[in-house]
Amino acid sequence: MTKHILLVGDGMADYPIEELGMRTPLEAARTPNLDFLAKSGTLGIAKTIPDKMTPASDVANLSILGYDPKKYYSGRAPLEAANLGIELEEDDVAFRCNLITAEGDTLLDYSAGHIKTAEAEKLIKFIDQKLGNNKLRFFSGISYRHLLLVKRGAELKLQNLKCIAPHDISGQSIKRNLPSGESAEMIIKLMRDSSEILPGHEINQVRVDLKENPANMIWLWGQGVKPQMPSFKDKFGLTGSVISAVDLIKGLGRILGLEVINVPGATGYYDTDYEAKAQAAIKTLKKHDFVFVHVEAPDEAGHNGDLREKITAIERFDQLVVGPFLEYFKGKNDFRVMVLPDHATPLSLKTHTPDAIPFIICGKDITGGDFSNYSEKEAQKSKIFFEHGYQLMDYLIQGAPKGEADV
Repeated sequence: MTKHILLVGDGMADYPIEELGMRTPLEAARTPNLDFLAKSGTLGIAKTIPDKMTPASDVANLSILGYDPKKYYSGRAPLEAANLGIELEEDDVAFRCNLITAEGDTLLDYSAGHIKTAEAEKLIKFIDQKLGNNKLRFFSGISYRHLLLVKRGAELKLQNLKCIAPHDISGQSIKRNLPSGESAEMIIKLMRDSSEILPGHEINQVRVDLKENPANMIWLWGQGVKPQMPSFKDKFGLTGSVISAVDLIKGLGRILGLEVINVPGATGYYDTDYEAKAQAAIKTLKKHDFVFVHVEAPDEAGHNGDLREKITAIERFDQLVVGPFLEYFKGKNDFRVMVLPDHATPLSLKTHTPDAIPFIICGKDITGGDFSNYSEKEAQKSKIFFEHGYQLMDYLIQGAPKGEADV
C-alpha cells in the first residue's frame, strides 16, 4: 500500500530580505533534497489560514491534517491538554500558560530564555501551590509551554476573552496587551499575582546571577474548550503517527487517533535531533501508512528574528529529515511525500502571517511540473492553488488536486 509522508518545517516561509540580495531564507539555504523533490514532483500554493482567523500554528496544522478550522477549531490549549493527559469536561476552559520574562512594563522574552523543562516544572509546581485551587490547576509541559485548567470556565465565558500570544508582542507593553473582554479580570489577576511571587524563587535568582532571562511572570492565552472532531482513520481511512516535540502537535495527533511517537532528543528548538525524528518516522511506516513529522526550529528562529539560525534550521531539515526519506524510498514508487511550512514566520515581523504557503508533492502518480527549486518565488509559477488548505490532505492521499484547487 502507498505510504504517505507529511513533512512540516514550521514557519519556513518568509519575505525577501535585503541582506540576502532580496532572497528569502528558503531561497538562500542549501536545500538539495527539497530541490530534488521540486524537480521530480510539483509545487503549489495553499492558504492554511482561513480568512478572518488568527495565523496560529493550531489553525494551520488543523488545515494541513485535513480538518477545516472554521468547523473544528476550539482553541489551542485544549489540543496541548490532550497530550498532557488532561481530561477536559464539557464546561472546562484550558489556557496556554507561557513562562515569560517581564522587565517593567515590557514583555522582554516570550520564552524566559527558552528555560529548561526541569527548571520550568519546579516553577509551575510552585505556581500551582500558590495560585491553584479546586477550580484552577496549573500543569507543566515542555520548556516555557504550560497549561492552566479552569474548571467550569465556560460558565464564566472565559473562552470569549481576547488574549494575545506573547510571541507576537516581544518588546511591547504588557499593560496594553493584557486579556480583554468579559471576565478578563480573573485572568489578569493571575498573571499579575505570578509576577509578584515568581521573581523570588531560587531558580529565578540563580538565572539572574547567571545573566539568563528569569521566568518572572506567566502569560495566559490560547484558551479553548474540549474539541470534537472525527478520527483521522474515520475521515481518511488510514492509520498513522505523529512525530513532534511540541505538545500542540502531539495533542492534535492524540485527538485524531494517531500514534504519538516520543523521540529522545526532540526539543522543539534549534538543538532538536532532526535525524532521530526522521529515523523514528521511517520505522513507524512499517506498521502505518501515514506519518506526520513536524520540526519547530525554523519557526523559533523566525520569532527570534535570527536569520542565521533560520537558514541553518532549514538546511538541517533538508539534510537530516528530507534526505533520509529520499534515501529510504530510493528506487521505489510506493510513496507520496508532501513538504511545506504550516505558515510563514517572517524574520522582519517575528510573528506568524496568513500568507499562502508553498508546498511540494512528489511520488506515486504525481506528474512533474518543471520546477527548478523549492522556494516561495518558484511556487508562484505553479497553476495549483488551494484556497482551502484542508484540501491538501486529499491531494496527498489521492495523488491529484481535488475540490477548489485551480489546475
